Amino acid sequence: MKGCEKGRLFGSAMILVQGVVTALFPRASVRLSKKMIGKNFDNASELEAKPAYLRQLRAIGVGMIAAGGTGLLLEDSEELETELSELGGAEGSEADE
Repeated sequence: MKGCEKGRLFGSAMILVQGVVTALFPRASVRLSKKMIGKNFDNASELEAKPAYLRQLRAIGVGMIAAGGTGLLLEDSEELETELSELGGAEGSEADE
């Protein structure tokens, strides 16, 4: 179960980082798309992104930041709740003795 939690934490962090890059540098995302499209199509390097597409990429990046940040915050709160319940359980068993 611990590996699954670390995987979720890593995934949330990666989404957050990708969102920051996409929101701040949408042209980097466009270049990557051109390279990937260029593997299968001719003249893909001649494509130009319209300003509306760049705005959409920025919006997607902001959404990714929100999703990744929320995932990290929820993970932290789950860990805190788990630690508090473990402490409460340990104190309760000591009081019984």
